[in-house]
Amino acid sequence: MRDMSGLTEESGRRESVLIVDDDVINRAILSHIFSPHYHIREAEDGRAGLREILRGPDELCAVLLDVVMPEMDGLEVVRRLHAAGMLEKLPVFLITAEASDGVVKEAYGLGVIDVITKPVVPYVVERRVQSVIELFQARRRLSQTVETQQERLLKQQGMLLAQTRQMVRLSQGMVESLAAAIEFRSEESGNHVRRISDITRKLLLDTELGQGLRRSDVRQIALASVLHDVGKIAVPDAILNKPGRLTAEEFEIMKTHTVQGERLLERIPQLHEHPAYRYAVDIARHHHERWDGRGYPDGLKGEEISVWAQVVSLADVYDALSCKRVYKDAFPRQRVLEMIRDGECGVFNPKLLECFFSVEEELSGLYGKEGPA
Repeated sequence: MRDMSGLTEESGRRESVLIVDDDVINRAILSHIFSPHYHIREAEDGRAGLREILRGPDELCAVLLDVVMPEMDGLEVVRRLHAAGMLEKLPVFLITAEASDGVVKEAYGLGVIDVITKPVVPYVVERRVQSVIELFQARRRLSQTVETQQERLLKQQGMLLAQTRQMVRLSQGMVESLAAAIEFRSEESGNHVRRISDITRKLLLDTELGQGLRRSDVRQIALASVLHDVGKIAVPDAILNKPGRLTAEEFEIMKTHTVQGERLLERIPQLHEHPAYRYAVDIARHHHERWDGRGYPDGLKGEEISVWAQVVSLADVYDALSCKRVYKDAFPRQRVLEMIRDGECGVFNPKLLECFFSVEEELSGLYGKEGPA
């Protein structure tokens, strides 16, 4: 293993990129690309690379990892980093010419941020890696800012008001989750989640669907609905923003955003104290279940699906059909209603559809004077 200084003056904490590859030419190419921006560290096999990562993970802002290497291959390095819980905080890229579909799928499942094929295109690999590094650094700055604000507020209050403490802790968890999701979504994400919340609130307050729910319950469900797609932070950008139809393998990866969302919310202990939490985890996991049992991830059927997950599911479909996406144009309003009514986008609870159509004209106002396109 050898150390190489880049042109940046700040080569300390979290400013180093580690290149792990047994080919000296490949290391030199990657070093040339990133040395103007980061302090470069190198390792010539997987075992040496793993030692370097474990020696000082906080000093690294990214790891560029080959797959086929002596001593220990790149996938085994990824497995060990995953077991140590390090892939949530340290972005790891596989850069290889020999990765099979099985290797790629396992790597993404373990938490690798991206797979880049050799031979690399310098400006492409530079942009892809730097974008992720900037994202992770922005999230850390956000977390540090929130923690500073929390400490200041608690000090001002003398740590006497339990409600204030809960509000601050909740804000930290919610802001971090939403920021992570929005940073990985398209530009219309903010409007999308606001519309989902408004549609959910309307259906539960102004139709029979909300019978038995207090207005305070509906407020919490509407709040929880904005986190329905938070798990998409775990979906690779190339799949999330693919302009064309997903392959079967890509769709399987996309489907994991439901369980990933549930896991992400469960890992925010402060959120557990909030009344929206139980709705949020249920909606994140089950908003793609279908009335006929043909949804995912659990194949729930009929009343096995909570009413709030059903409502968010329909709201999500209605909004997706009504708006332009990277993979399609917006459909005209009447076509949207036909597709939902005829089950072209999945089977929904008949009572849910009846309530939806009773207020849809009002919901269409969320999309401007003319309603959905």
